[in-house]
Amino acid sequence: MSSSDQNPAPMPASGTGGTARPPGRPTTVSSQVIDMGAQVMQPLKPVHQMKQHACSFALYAHDMHRQIEVHHFVSRLNQDVLQCAVYDSDKPSARLIGVEYIVSDAIFETLPPEEQKLWHSHAYEVKAGLWTDVGVPEMLQSSEMARMAKTYGKFWCTWQVDRGDRLPLGAPALMMSPQAVEPGRVRPELVRDRDQRFKVDSSACGLKAERVEMEEPEWINPNADYWRLHGKGFAVDVTATEMKQHAPFP
Repeated sequence: MSSSDQNPAPMPASGTGGTARPPGRPTTVSSQVIDMGAQVMQPLKPVHQMKQHACSFALYAHDMHRQIEVHHFVSRLNQDVLQCAVYDSDKPSARLIGVEYIVSDAIFETLPPEEQKLWHSHAYEVKAGLWTDVGVPEMLQSSEMARMAKTYGKFWCTWQVDRGDRLPLGAPALMMSPQAVEPGRVRPELVRDRDQRFKVDSSACGLKAERVEMEEPEWINPNADYWRLHGKGFAVDVTATEMKQHAPFP
């Protein structure tokens, strides 16, 4: 059965490289007309709650040498809970590759230990200038970044575009945040490429310097970033199971 730690078998929906496009026909004029009409007539309220675009990087929990640039389109459920649609770029043709949920440290401490192991911290990612609201001056985003540094995230990747998948294939993969130690360091060339395209300076003279005085969490729960202490990641295996005849809850 499917596993997030296995490459898919060769098929039309698999390929090589991170720019393979999905199979399918060009969008017809009639479909475009329907889309335009629906856009005018439907409120699309959940979509319009996405108020921020943040760019950063993520690493596969089962293979941290695989690293990708990610674009979070963020909506705020309340001051302690964010939900993010994650894309592989900010282009109109961007592919929805996953979802990340972000909670404050206060919320995170209420989670069971086994659940906490699936989450990652954001303190280093923010302080290092890797996580940034694209196009927003640092002076305006500084308070939001200070809050973000004290949060934890759970990110499931459903479309592994970096291995060339032209469609979402296999089981979802758990993702981790960049850290200051190997193998959690982001490759410098990834950061340089992002910084050049978005005119961001995450160097020691840029965002790192501006965020050096940013208050850090009093502590980072050791259950998060599980690999740091245990040297192990997580992969998802899909197995056949007997179907339940009754719901285990009302």
